[in-house]
Amino acid sequence: MSGAPVLWVDASSGASGDMLLGALAGLGVPVGVMAEAVDKVAPGQVELHAEDVRRAGFAATRCHVEVADDQPHRTWRDVERLLAGAGLHEDVRALAHDVFSRLAEAEGAVHGCDPADVHFHEVGALDAIADVVGVCAGVVHLGGHDGLPRVVVSAVALGGGTVRSAHGTLGVPPPAVVELLRGVPSYGSPVDLELCTPTGAALLTTLADAWGPQPPMAVDHVGVGAGGRDPEGHANALRVLVGHGVPTGPTGETDGAGGDGATAPYLLETNVDDLDPRLWPGVISALLEAGASDAWLTPILMKKGRPAHTLAVLVPAARVDGVRREVYRHTSTIGMREQRVGKHALDRAMDEVHVGGQRIAVKVARLDGEVLNAQPEFEDVAAAARALDRPATQVMAEAVALADRLVAGEPGTPPRS
Repeated sequence: MSGAPVLWVDASSGASGDMLLGALAGLGVPVGVMAEAVDKVAPGQVELHAEDVRRAGFAATRCHVEVADDQPHRTWRDVERLLAGAGLHEDVRALAHDVFSRLAEAEGAVHGCDPADVHFHEVGALDAIADVVGVCAGVVHLGGHDGLPRVVVSAVALGGGTVRSAHGTLGVPPPAVVELLRGVPSYGSPVDLELCTPTGAALLTTLADAWGPQPPMAVDHVGVGAGGRDPEGHANALRVLVGHGVPTGPTGETDGAGGDGATAPYLLETNVDDLDPRLWPGVISALLEAGASDAWLTPILMKKGRPAHTLAVLVPAARVDGVRREVYRHTSTIGMREQRVGKHALDRAMDEVHVGGQRIAVKVARLDGEVLNAQPEFEDVAAAARALDRPATQVMAEAVALADRLVAGEPGTPPRS
């Protein structure tokens, strides 16, 4: 099947950063992919390696995060600078930014301080930075060229008893976890252990498109990530199932594709009449980098005939917090309208043609198997035009003709590499 994969996270035994890393490794995500991303944030300071272990008699993967030296406590400003200066894939950077932003907001609410000034203590150390960046890199890797996977998370087990922290002994769940899981299905557990950590809660709430039992899906792989302890009578492990959605109705619509309920994207809108127009291209770029699916401007006239623009942003549900923050950061607005919107998309796949020996990607869209559109990627066309010293209009025309022949299956179509 085409399209991004579906992940179901079974958090019935809790969640932590290292458990998610282990589950991703168990799914087949190369540890090197996650380690490479971590190394871009903290060069030479962290090592990741995985091993096969057992938890309550079940096979699992334990991912170890080894930090060479003790690390100082960091504020959200410190972590934000580390992420901004790292050469990460933009999806990885945006997800990791959202995770730490959630952590900062939760800690700020608990301690009554500005999120930017929050000292993360335990979660500001490099091992937790490695957990967050490594998990985000693993999830992006699973999505591949199809985009970020759809993530559904079960109700989260929290545990019980007490836990020691930088602020002393706290009851389970600790205050930051409670704050992070507001509005999220969770429950206590008879096991007197901290089953869900703040890092685990922040990762789940950032990644989740929906909450609940396993959705209709054809499961391809299962990964089981082990926690650090193996208590008697409790499998300290987290499962992640990965597969693809399956038709659930008479129209053959794939589960979640229609944009209903908790998975539906958001449309954010705001009218702005006092921003220098030269800033708008940078605003839109920042929103797309933060995870928006699309962003656009519409010229309008406001009351008293004032010229203005309506900024509209289409955002996946899991990325709303981060994108909303960027709207406030980069524009002069002090409020915006938000609504869930339905969305239907054609099945899409990438192909390619060659013009003058230059590779040009072609996005092919289908409805019920019938090709309705085959469009060359303009950035590739522009790059080919520069390399060939030809007008882009000529290269585009030739690429379109080749794309039409390609999808028609005509003989003589230039080979694909």
